[in-house]
Amino acid sequence: MDTEATQAAGPVRAEDRITSLDTLRGFALLGILLMNIVGFGLGSAYDDPTNGGGATGINLWTWIAMHVLAEGKMRCIFSMVFGAGIVLLTSRAERRGDTASSADIYYRRNLWLGGFGILHAFLLWQGEILYPYALCALALYPFRRMAPKGLIAIGALMIVIVAGFTVYNGGEAAKTVAEGKAAVEAKNRGVKLSEDQDSALKKWEEVRKHAKPSPEEIEKTNKRWRGGLLDVLKIRAESVWRWHSLAYYHYFNLDIFSMMLLGMAFFKLGIFSGTRSYGFYATMAGVGYLIGISVNSYTAYTRVMSNFDIVVSAYTGVTYDIGRLSVALAHIGVLILMTKSGVFAWLTRSLGAVGQMALSNYLTHSVVCSTIFCGYGFGLFGQLERHQLYYVVAGLWIFQLIVSPIWLRHFYFGPAEWAWRSLTYWEKQPMRKAALQLEAVAAA
Repeated sequence: MDTEATQAAGPVRAEDRITSLDTLRGFALLGILLMNIVGFGLGSAYDDPTNGGGATGINLWTWIAMHVLAEGKMRCIFSMVFGAGIVLLTSRAERRGDTASSADIYYRRNLWLGGFGILHAFLLWQGEILYPYALCALALYPFRRMAPKGLIAIGALMIVIVAGFTVYNGGEAAKTVAEGKAAVEAKNRGVKLSEDQDSALKKWEEVRKHAKPSPEEIEKTNKRWRGGLLDVLKIRAESVWRWHSLAYYHYFNLDIFSMMLLGMAFFKLGIFSGTRSYGFYATMAGVGYLIGISVNSYTAYTRVMSNFDIVVSAYTGVTYDIGRLSVALAHIGVLILMTKSGVFAWLTRSLGAVGQMALSNYLTHSVVCSTIFCGYGFGLFGQLERHQLYYVVAGLWIFQLIVSPIWLRHFYFGPAEWAWRSLTYWEKQPMRKAALQLEAVAAA
């Protein structure tokens, strides 16, 4: 690639960055750790505190707070910001009439992201999001020029389809539980099971082990995570294979597609760039919290009162996107109000720095948490109560909010971003700011 083309299609310059997008990305990234930490440290207790980590007192209230304000909401923001980035990345090149370069860079960038995601999943964190993001992004390039109305319509349709899958899954869960329990009762009475009953029993056992494992099964799994390096890699691979073998059109990916499409639309409408009025963002925050907190509080109450019954939990997912999207938009409204007004400027600046280094900080979460909880590190998997996990979160937040701005005073990118961009543009990118300044002086 010649020098002229490299300059035309290079990474975004510091002066061209959109501050509000970096702030939103940083907030979402730190917020994602609120939920990922449960997967790192408690596994099957992720969305059911009766499976470990405590289901009473402060531990239950911790689950409730996360369910109402964080679970799915932070990933929702991150997905929408990723969608906004699709428009931003491609529009910069196309404004210069460089459509071919735009496509080349776009697909190469996301293919490398997918490669990073595969390594990340198998080596560090089975719940990682880079690989599915890359897969979904590959299909979204043709939508980059679509009008916001069309993007919102398609995103909304996907949300409805996901809700339909949830209703179906709830019905299937109810059928599995009913037929499985009937088969168990028949077996306990000494009745010879028919082929259908035997199949129902096996299916029920599989569902139960996943959703409601016994204390003995939980401890067996915990010990595997607290085992040696090969033991951990094996159990992690078992989970990764299940996720990575999902159909491309699986409703999990539709979830990502829908939020990325909405993010593309909202960016085109000027919502994410902070160009709307203070009243607009205040209304977005107020209405979002009113709807979202109400919906999520109801589903939390329903699940708690049912003792996290499998069928009840499945059916409450019908309102999942309504609750999480409403709260996510409310969070966005508050953050952009803070950015526009300069309130807590030190915090929004630090969040923006975290957002500029999102990939490096995300990978840091995985390195630190896998070391703390897995057997090749400190082996604390299953050893902490739910609320105690957030001491780790607080420590990582403080570290990254302090270190990220300091790092960016001296470097243009985080280390992972530098590698990603160098691979994307097929050319080693400048890293140290001082080094580039010296080169400029020498050239002059």
